[in-house]
Amino acid sequence: MKLRKSRTYRKGRIEIIPMIDVMFFLLVTFMLTSLSMQNLDSLQVNLPQGEAEKLSVDAPVTLTLTGNREIFINRIPVTLETLAATLRPLLRDSQQSLVVSADNEAPQGMVVQAMLQARTAGAQHFLIAIKHK
Repeated sequence: MKLRKSRTYRKGRIEIIPMIDVMFFLLVTFMLTSLSMQNLDSLQVNLPQGEAEKLSVDAPVTLTLTGNREIFINRIPVTLETLAATLRPLLRDSQQSLVVSADNEAPQGMVVQAMLQARTAGAQHFLIAIKHK
């Protein structure tokens, strides 16, 4: 008769299923974090196409002109007459850039008039938003 030991020792194993679950959780977390970092504070306009360097500004002030003659400053609707008064408190200093996001169908004269009003509010540097090819 063969007696067994009262305690049997099992060899350790690495379970891979929980590790896969953790990796998928980290993947989803990083994907959602990167989506939340995108600038979703602008209005949908049809931008002209071109090539330019990427903008690396923390929180730019955006002047948006739509195809149906609407003007927005950081999603705040304004008119040409109230543009300078609304923009002046948003500009921290004269070196801050103003991003002009004009629809392809927006009248050129209206874009120029809005930029002139922004200049009277204290904006010195203008950046034109384009759609990359």
